[in-house]
Formats: sequence, C-alpha cells, structure tokens
Amino acid sequence: MELYIYQLDNNHLDIKECYQSYLDGDFSKVAMSLIEMADKYDFSQNLWHSYLTYLLVHNENCFTLALERKEDISLSLELVVKNDLAYFYQLFQSNIEIENKEMNTLLKDFKNTKHIVNKEIFSILLDLQNDLSQANNIHDFYNILKNHYIHYGVGKYGLNKAFRYYENSIRPIIHIGNESLDDLIGCVRQKQALCKNTEAFLLGKEANNVLLYGDNGTGKSSSIKALLNRYYKDGLRMVEVYKHQFIQLPSIIQELQSRDYKFIIFMDDLSFEEFEVEYKYLKAVIEGGLEKKPENILIYATSNRRHLIKQTWGERSDDEINVNDAKQEKLSLSARFGESILFAHPDRKEYLEIIDALAVRYKRMEDKEKLHASALTWAIRHGGYSGRIAKQFILSLD
Repeated sequence: MELYIYQLDNNHLDIKECYQSYLDGDFSKVAMSLIEMADKYDFSQNLWHSYLTYLLVHNENCFTLALERKEDISLSLELVVKNDLAYFYQLFQSNIEIENKEMNTLLKDFKNTKHIVNKEIFSILLDLQNDLSQANNIHDFYNILKNHYIHYGVGKYGLNKAFRYYENSIRPIIHIGNESLDDLIGCVRQKQALCKNTEAFLLGKEANNVLLYGDNGTGKSSSIKALLNRYYKDGLRMVEVYKHQFIQLPSIIQELQSRDYKFIIFMDDLSFEEFEVEYKYLKAVIEGGLEKKPENILIYATSNRRHLIKQTWGERSDDEINVNDAKQEKLSLSARFGESILFAHPDRKEYLEIIDALAVRYKRMEDKEKLHASALTWAIRHGGYSGRIAKQFILSLD
C-alpha cells in the first residue's frame, strides 16, 4: 500500500530497518529488532504496538504539524490521511508471529524492567498505545491520533521536555530529573515570581526574560528545571544553550519560532570574564538587533553574579577615556533581563527547617536535637547554609 503523508525518514535508522524487515517478511529479524529497541526507546507490553505508536508520534508531516498548530484540517487532507492510517490500523490488528513460542509471548507482553527516567512521557505513550490497539475502526483510530497531536504535538518537540544544542542541531535530553517546585523548601517569593512570569508567557501575555542570581546551592537551577515538569503539559519546552554557542542563537531561534510551543532558552551558571565577548551575541538576541525576538521564546539564566560581566577595580584607573561608557557596556547585559530574582543563603533557622523537611522526605528520621547538631557541624565543614548543603548532609546519613 502506498503512503502519501506518513513517510519514514532517516533520523532513526533502526526504526526504518525494522520496517523494511517487516516488508521483506523477515519476522524473525523484526522480532530481534523489537527486543533491541525496547530498551532504547522504552517500549513496553506489546512491542509491535509500541513500535507502531513510536512511528506515528514522531512523524512530522503536513497533517501532524497542522494539528500541532491547532489548525483546521480540510476534508481532502483528512481523506488522504485516513488512507494512510488505514494501513497502520491494519498493522495494529496484526501481530508478528514466529515459530519460537517463548519469543512470541515476550513480544506480546514485554515487561520493561529498566529505570524509566521520563515517567510522564512513558505513561502518555503507553496510554496512547493501548487506546490505538483498542480502536474499533479507522475513524476511532484517526480521532485518537488527532487528539494526541492537538494536545501534545508531534516529533521530538512533542514527546520531549528538554533539549540542548549539539553538533549544529537541537537534540532531545532524554535523562532529565523529576524535580518539583514543591520539593524546593523555602524560596517561596522566588518561586511565586518565577511561576507568575512563566504562566503569563504560556497564556500569551507580556512576560520578561528572567535572571536568577545569588548564592550557590540555593535552588536557582533546580527552580527552572522544576518549571519544566510543572508546565510541560501546557506546552512549555526548554533548550539549554552554553555561552560558547551564543553565535548560533539566531539559527536556534529560527527553528524554534516555527513550532507551536513556548520555549525557554536556558543558560545555566552564566557569567563572563573581561576578555570574553560572547555576551554581545546574547545582547543582540535579547534586545537590540534588527530581528524581533519571537513571542514564543524567552531566555532564563542563572548566575552567581548580579552583573554578569566581570568588573575589576583596575578598570577605574585604566586608560579608558570614557570610563562611564565602559561601565555601562558591562551593565547593559543584565539590564536586558526584565525580571531579576535574588536567591540568598538561608539563615540558621531556615536551614534547619530544610533539614527537617528533607529528613522526612528521605526517611532519615532520628533524634531532632542530634540531627540539628550534626547538620550544623556539616554546614560549617562544607561551606555554610544552603539547600544543596542540607540535601548532601541528609543523603550522607545511614
């Protein structure tokens, strides 16, 4: 059967080779491929259905991208798509059968025992897989997929939360944490400000680029990562970019602006030495260049410095004629972040409150006075009061 809309590409060679083996009738090779891919792509239960679901959710075409953008689908396009999906519907009704009975059983009820990092996405795909396998006709099959594309999108941006720029392309980050804003004890005002700005961004309202600055180990990076887990289902995605890649920011933005998601470009531990000039690229992107930054992109950065570019006392006595101009140049980058949020070290009382909460969470309960005494000693030896120090102390307990 000829497919008109759903074409396989070369991005996943193992996926394509498995499909070719199916077309060739080499079901034993298909079975072996499915077992190998199960670990790589987190397939579970019926591996043939997992495989087909993976094909469908990653296929970027005029139909799936239109639904991602919440556009209406013409009747003619719908009919052509249903022609393609009728083929996949038939594949769902069939099963890979080989002579080895144990292998057949394994293919139909595979128990994935590996640690699933992206549990939320794993659950979404598994639910979709089960819904598609239970569809009674091609119309139900079509509507199940249509609703998925509308809600989650398609391809790498639909089924991944975080990305990084690597080797001239934006690639998914598979292993991300499950941080929650509720896990961050304290930082109430900071979290509220961060959520307020992010929610305005997601609703299409005016929102600012954000700089989280202050003491180390106080939850700056963790807060941003936790945002991603809270707002992923609302269309939030995050792309991590390092400062040596800032020259590529226009290319990155050009790709992101064409997708129907809200993107935060995340820059962790951002700061510049006197001789580093990459900040000029960032300044132009945030504000100042001819090209307007797209409305679906914001920049969030963390830093230990309020003023991101290093300044020295020697600058006040060097041979710069316009000293104030030089000073303003170095302050101009941080001024482009409309929202600046300070994260400071907790005091003694706040530190012990963090200790108590973490002790409950990690089930490291013991005599409270003894716990506090040990935690204070640990803080003295390891650099002072902070959420990071508190967590390291709790994890060190037997």
